[in-house]
Amino acid sequence: MPIRFDHKPGLVVYLTAGDPSLEGTRAIALAAIDAGAAVIELGVPFSDPLADGPIIQRASERALARGTRLRDVLALAEEIRAARPEAGLIIFSYLNPILRYGLVRFADDAAAAGADGVLATDLIVEEAAEYLAEMNRVGLAPVFLAAPTSPDERLQAIAEHSKGFVYAISRVGITGTQQSVAADAAALVGRIRRWSTLPVAVGFGISNAAHFAQVGEFADAAVVGSAIVELIERATPEEAPAAVARFIKGLCLSHEALAR
Repeated sequence: MPIRFDHKPGLVVYLTAGDPSLEGTRAIALAAIDAGAAVIELGVPFSDPLADGPIIQRASERALARGTRLRDVLALAEEIRAARPEAGLIIFSYLNPILRYGLVRFADDAAAAGADGVLATDLIVEEAAEYLAEMNRVGLAPVFLAAPTSPDERLQAIAEHSKGFVYAISRVGITGTQQSVAADAAALVGRIRRWSTLPVAVGFGISNAAHFAQVGEFADAAVVGSAIVELIERATPEEAPAAVARFIKGLCLSHEALAR
């Protein structure tokens, strides 16, 4: 199914699969969707997550310590798809776990699980020919990261090869909560729109209602990751789904109030 953002800004929620447990991630994902998340990014835990800050690094370490592997994330994706068939669902992974699993097998299994697309965070578009062929073969949407430092030539290639949406990184660096949305973010979205009519989602550092509203002024969606993963870290497994749902409802309600 195509990825849709019926409200602006749409909300993309990143979760590290397996933290606090696979069952816990399932419950949190369903609660997030019911609270207003348009898309769930299921993060595959990885031992060397170079693009992630300490909050998501800790979540990956916890999930790996519990034995979470890519096959488990795909099984979880299938459960979420069955429970919430209308939600957007993205597999978010570093390239290494995909290659170890086998690219062809991964494409087949991700499509069979009901994923809408895949974001391989450390795969650059210039080296993605084989990956793109497999994504296209099974009908998965490849999502690429676009950075403020990306030259126009790369942005054009990202725009041409992305499907679903384009993920615009609000700033250079690692994931994590920030005090404000970087000024570069709006300019980057404008540059992307020169070559693409796809929705653009802005991520890295979006952590509160003010950020969410600010992103909605120039982009189609906001990606919230570290702020939610930190909520999960601080809550008990039993409390985490409700805590995440409250946070998401707060984002959406605050934005609606500001928009009036």
